[in-house]
Order: sequence, then C-alpha cells, then structure tokens
Amino acid sequence: MSELVVNEKYRVMQVGEVYFDLADSSPTLRLIETESPFRELEIPVALQDGQAIRNAVAGEPSARPTTGELLSSVLERLNANIIDIRITRFEGGIFYSELDVMFPQGRETFDCRTSDAIALALRQRVAAPILCEESILG
Repeated sequence: MSELVVNEKYRVMQVGEVYFDLADSSPTLRLIETESPFRELEIPVALQDGQAIRNAVAGEPSARPTTGELLSSVLERLNANIIDIRITRFEGGIFYSELDVMFPQGRETFDCRTSDAIALALRQRVAAPILCEESILG
C-alpha cells in the first residue's frame, strides 16, 4: 500500500459533517485536516449538494441517480479514476476546486465546484483524497 504524497502547499482533509441549520437555507460542509493542527474549513453548499454529500458519506444511493452518482458510474465504465480533488483558492466568497482524473489515455484536470468534486470523490470505490491549499486554511 503506497502512502499518499502531497505537495507541501496542500493539506489532506476529510469530511467531518454536513450540518443543516433550520435558520439558514444553505447547509454547511465541515472539512477537517487529517493531521495536526487539525484545522477546519466550513463551506456553505446548496441544499441538494449537502444532501448528496451526506448520502455519499453514508454510502447511501439516491432514489434516482444524482449528478455525482451518474458521473461516478460514467468514469468507472471509462476505466477512469479520480486521483484527487484540490481546493485551490477562496476568492470573493467562493471556493474554487479542481478534479484530477486519470483516464487510460492520460491525466486531465477539470475546474469544478467544490461541492460537486467532494460528492464525486466520496462515491469512488476508494474515496479520492480531498486536498486544500494551505493558504486557505490560514
């Protein structure tokens, strides 16, 4: 089993929880650093994205496939694997992310919404690592 080697400017994160506050229309995704100092990152997400991530964490399929479940199935059939997702910056109140995918033809990186990338990463046979740019964590 190989150890995950991460560029020093990125930190490995894990999903802590998705919490729903009835006073707020948007759920919040809490990511926690996997190593000391165990910093947290809170990302507001749309209601449907919060539910998709919560279901992915629990390993529960939806009654009808979500976009993440559909794309996960497509990638599997194409023999493609998600290498990782990277939260690259926080600008103007928005988190920006990239999805790093290995296809039989080679590696490609795609710009994506953070919530979509996380929901997709969690739906892989082996969950893809979630990486966060160090500067975002402060």
